[in-house]
Amino acid sequence: MTEKIPVKIVQPVKIHQPKQADHNNHYTPRSHIYVRAVKGALDNFRRFFGLVFLGLFVILPWLQFNGQQAVLFNIGEQRFTIFSLTLWPQDLTLLAWILIVAAYALFFVTTFAGRVWCGFMCPQTTWTFIFIWIEEAIEGTRNKRIKLDQRPMNFDKFLRKLVKHGLWLLVALLTALIFVGYFTPIDALFIDFFTFNSTFWVTSSTLFFALCTYGNAGWMREIMCTHICPYARFQSAMFDKDTLTVAYDAARGESRGPRPRKMDAETRAGKSIGDCVDCNLCVLVCPTGIDIRNGLQYECIDCGKCVDACNDTMDKMRYPRGLIKFTSERQLAGGKSNIFRPKLVGYAAVLLIMSGLLVVELFSRVPLAVDIIRDRNTLYRETNEGLIENVYTLKIMNKSQFTETYEVSITGLTSPQITGQTRIKVNGGEVLTLPISVAVDAYSLEEAVTDIRFKIQATSVENIDVSAVEPSKFLYK
Repeated sequence: MTEKIPVKIVQPVKIHQPKQADHNNHYTPRSHIYVRAVKGALDNFRRFFGLVFLGLFVILPWLQFNGQQAVLFNIGEQRFTIFSLTLWPQDLTLLAWILIVAAYALFFVTTFAGRVWCGFMCPQTTWTFIFIWIEEAIEGTRNKRIKLDQRPMNFDKFLRKLVKHGLWLLVALLTALIFVGYFTPIDALFIDFFTFNSTFWVTSSTLFFALCTYGNAGWMREIMCTHICPYARFQSAMFDKDTLTVAYDAARGESRGPRPRKMDAETRAGKSIGDCVDCNLCVLVCPTGIDIRNGLQYECIDCGKCVDACNDTMDKMRYPRGLIKFTSERQLAGGKSNIFRPKLVGYAAVLLIMSGLLVVELFSRVPLAVDIIRDRNTLYRETNEGLIENVYTLKIMNKSQFTETYEVSITGLTSPQITGQTRIKVNGGEVLTLPISVAVDAYSLEEAVTDIRFKIQATSVENIDVSAVEPSKFLYK
């Protein structure tokens, strides 16, 4: 064969690792990462965002609605209360819809902006930064913390460590108490816990979640993100060339190296020096200890700390900002990102459809459930008046939070006579068992088994449309 196969020359990418001789930090999963503090627009935004959601987490279980806790997931009573909405095991489909919507929202956001959930909203990240802030307040800056750990144990070191871990445990305990307060009435939880009157399960749950918070945010930190959380592993399936993520502009930054601030652009161009001064701050501020200049890595949580650190250095060197920034692979290659791409549009469409179905499910939900149990011991009996009688047990669940009066009626029979209460009052969240008997003239029955329907109708003006119809059988012969 004389035809030649075309060969494309691919230039190898040079990976720059931090110089271990200059930086005594071995960024391995088993090493402690001393995160350097940084200030900037993204850091301020993340703090504001974190404080908002942290405030919601703390405040929500304390809110009251109609004289009871507004948000309470009472597992013992199998009742979830969210303000005016009360969910029961029969409403499990709603939970499925909520989880589906949350999943597609996560897929959509990840495809559009990478792991911003991890960097800005994830509880692991939020509590880790809280613990790091406490650590900085007690032990000092990054360099001071390194020197403190290298010092032999003395009174000052012991006291600082004791105060730091004490505050960590206090924050972890308060976090656990508030979290458990979503599942048990929180107004009595704090009093019972600190007076040692709480139940075994409440106490053990609180201590368990406190230990998890203390361990995850105080000790494991980045290990949770890089080795335990599955999100970091499957996120690459949602990335494409237009996904916005934190990236280093190698074309502008290389070749990197230190230089005086007064070096002009012409001199730099003659020496082929890029804008990166190799200050290594992007590594020192990274909570997972990676070097963003090595390219996209699954450990990156898109927190943007390296962006703020690099922008600060660019300002000092009087270079344009954006050497490290939120951008896409296509933009780094000199192209323009395409927002309306099939994958992103597909996720958005499915998210809108699922959200619409969730809304329909919520608004079409009837706050009333009825179960009809027919007496199986006696198929039927003949009364003294010559009527045929069947016995039923009605279980009526008021799924709202208010006391409601219901009226029971039957269709499918000619002039039925009902023995028992046909007008009953059911408290909010109560399941009422109502035994009734239904009698009818035998001459009006054309078949041995007659299909009938029980209708339970709310009588209040505001809930006049609330009703439930359940089928059953009326037996004869």
